Amino acid sequence: MIASHLPQLAALLLGYNLFVFATYFIDKRAARLGHRRVSERTLLMLALFAGSPGAITAQRLLRHKTQKEPFRTLLMGIAALHVLLIGGAVAFFAARRLGLV
Repeated sequence: MIASHLPQLAALLLGYNLFVFATYFIDKRAARLGHRRVSERTLLMLALFAGSPGAITAQRLLRHKTQKEPFRTLLMGIAALHVLLIGGAVAFFAARRLGLV
């Protein structure tokens, strides 16, 4: 059921996270050049909707918004939420497969 769609889901998530990374890159470049920036709210919303891997990767590799608070804390909170959701989903499907649910 869900397992048959995992490759498509993985490709979709990879593509989206590349888009998030690119958006952070564009914002970093705009900051360096003094151009119009992407709002922090937009950057965090992109991370919230399954883009935290791309956002955190961009933040670390590009050294973008690494000291900016509360942005940094909010991004880490979003990533923690994603870890909890994925862990919960894995636990649920494992329990279901074992007949515990």
